[in-house]
Amino acid sequence: MSNTRDIRRRIRSVKNTQQITKAMELVAASKMKRAQQSALAGHPYAALMAEMLASLSGRADVSQHPFLAEREVKTRGILVVSTDRGLCGPLNSNLFRLITETTDAVKYTCIGRKAAQFLGRTGRDLSAEFDVEDRVPFSQVKVISEFMTKQFLEGEIDTIEILYPRFVNTLVQKPTLHPLLPLSNLQEMIEVLRSEKSDEPGTQGLPDDPRDMAFEPDPTTVLSELLPLYINQQIYHFVLDAKASEHSARMVAMKTASDNAGDLLDDLTLAYNKARQAAITQEILEISAAAAANA
Repeated sequence: MSNTRDIRRRIRSVKNTQQITKAMELVAASKMKRAQQSALAGHPYAALMAEMLASLSGRADVSQHPFLAEREVKTRGILVVSTDRGLCGPLNSNLFRLITETTDAVKYTCIGRKAAQFLGRTGRDLSAEFDVEDRVPFSQVKVISEFMTKQFLEGEIDTIEILYPRFVNTLVQKPTLHPLLPLSNLQEMIEVLRSEKSDEPGTQGLPDDPRDMAFEPDPTTVLSELLPLYINQQIYHFVLDAKASEHSARMVAMKTASDNAGDLLDDLTLAYNKARQAAITQEILEISAAAAANA
């Protein structure tokens, strides 16, 4: 009987765990869909920015802008986008593997407690840690972008790069290190922005317009104002992408846990039925033996 009691106790425990993982799976699926929609909503904005930069690149003097000037890289600046919570499979560990492979001098800025804990545990140079809500308000990301840009302009770091889990699909999230500054090839960056117009259905961007753009007060001044907006928008887009990756990875991990709990329940139920049948058979044998002894 003690064996069947232990099995019943385990069955109740596994059922409770399965209910929790199923609820977490549904919540993650809802958040993932919202994060994907938010990321796609920014594509028309990126398309318009590409058209404006294309018009400006041939008119403005870009050689003296600090975002475009080449310089010797002494200290890299990397923004790491991780999660605040676990239970999302190997998402964070894949990012941290890229960090351990980096041998250059790097100053790290991070989003998410997991990255801050890893950088502190491994003794790496951590400049700042930021928190971003699941809905990713642009105001929070702008503070991070301005902090990184200030470090770049003051010479504390010579690059701005972002390390984040790029959302490929629900099952695949690829750790990606994307360089942002300096923009050594403005034309290549424009082509990348233009290509985003046709990446997803419904985000084809702007229609072809043969008219020329006029800029006031002058193209160089407009370019100087537009490039910081580009950095803000790009970091915001990558953080949204990372949030979609986080919720996707958590949804898949919780679904796997729920399925494993179901398999375990089947095994425990079978073991319980076998133990119960064995106990009943043993009781019948004992009754039969007692009846035979009394006959």
